[in-house]
Amino acid sequence: MISVAEAISIITSSINPVSTELVEASSALGRVLAEDVASQLTHPPTDVSAMDGYAVRIEDIDHVPAKLTVIGESAAGSALESTVGNLQAARISTGAAIPRGANSVVIQEDTLRSGNELTILKKPEAKKWIREAGLDFRTGQTLLKAGRYLTARDVGLAAAMNVPWVRVFRKPRVAFLATGNEVVLPGSRLGPNQIISSNSAALAASISALGGVPVNVGIARDTESALETKLQNLEGIDLLITIGGASVGDHDLVLSVLTRLGFCTLFHKVAMRPGKPMLFGLLEATPVLGLPGNPVSVGVATAVFLRPAMQRMSGVEQQDFPLPTAWLTEDLSSNDSRQDYVRARLLYTAAEDFAVTPLPKQDSSMLAAFADADCLIVRAPHAPPAVAGDRVHYVSLAHSNISL
Repeated sequence: MISVAEAISIITSSINPVSTELVEASSALGRVLAEDVASQLTHPPTDVSAMDGYAVRIEDIDHVPAKLTVIGESAAGSALESTVGNLQAARISTGAAIPRGANSVVIQEDTLRSGNELTILKKPEAKKWIREAGLDFRTGQTLLKAGRYLTARDVGLAAAMNVPWVRVFRKPRVAFLATGNEVVLPGSRLGPNQIISSNSAALAASISALGGVPVNVGIARDTESALETKLQNLEGIDLLITIGGASVGDHDLVLSVLTRLGFCTLFHKVAMRPGKPMLFGLLEATPVLGLPGNPVSVGVATAVFLRPAMQRMSGVEQQDFPLPTAWLTEDLSSNDSRQDYVRARLLYTAAEDFAVTPLPKQDSSMLAAFADADCLIVRAPHAPPAVAGDRVHYVSLAHSNISL
């Protein structure tokens, strides 16, 4: 039995990023860049006004009130061709190009106008309210780096950079196979000894949230032939997940069938709670992650193992950030030899910090309680008792890669 850290290391080192593809930048939300993106233009392309008002020469306004003559207008998309000369001004709109000769903008509120005669009531500073060319970015400047999840803001930036297409890692195709005679699809008429296959639904949703394409292989009954049939002919798959059958019971057949098909086991069993009977290895070149059949164990494994695996496949830049911490609101007893993942609620406090409250019941069969949790308090092996007010590490259960 290996530690959680060892299991994560084995998984991520055994998985390679998937291939790349070109997609329209406008539809690249949540995708991971495969190469740097540089701007195709300078923004703003020329000096522009940041306010509505008048473009003036600062040297013409030694004292106020000052009298100037308005010679024309510079509007967004329609620049004034004339040069602003001695004691002259040009009406200007926000975003409009600064006319030649002008070096400052007087906001409209600091002026009075009668016909073409303009009175300046307040002297501006030099270059006041002028956004200089290239203030935001310049042609050739790299603004989006490879390995970055693209947010809605990034999509807008790519458009502003005049970049219509971006190269991203394609979405990993993740297949999952439920096992067990007792498992049936949602909506089925239940027999006396049957349960709903909630794990498949949860995994499909998690894979989508993590940026992948879920591929439901179905349900294999507890026979070696049924399982072997389901495991064959899986083409175009980047990762295979089996659900259930990974323990050591008489009906836990996943490992033996996989081994007969050429599976290379890299680990079996992890020192954690819930989720101990996990396995991982390679079926030819395809990584296989074997999860327990317990719904909460599947959810915990998704947050702890599947998330970094899919990040690796998706080409996300790997950064070793420490787990976040929060204040514990209730006492926790000492831990045994397995790393414990305590289901908890995360609360934002008045002190601009976070606090975590363990859920009252931690049974790993309780899916409703797991759905109520939004984080997992991490209890290291042999951790001493923790008291309210201690800071504890936690894993967030919010694993969507789509961000504004």
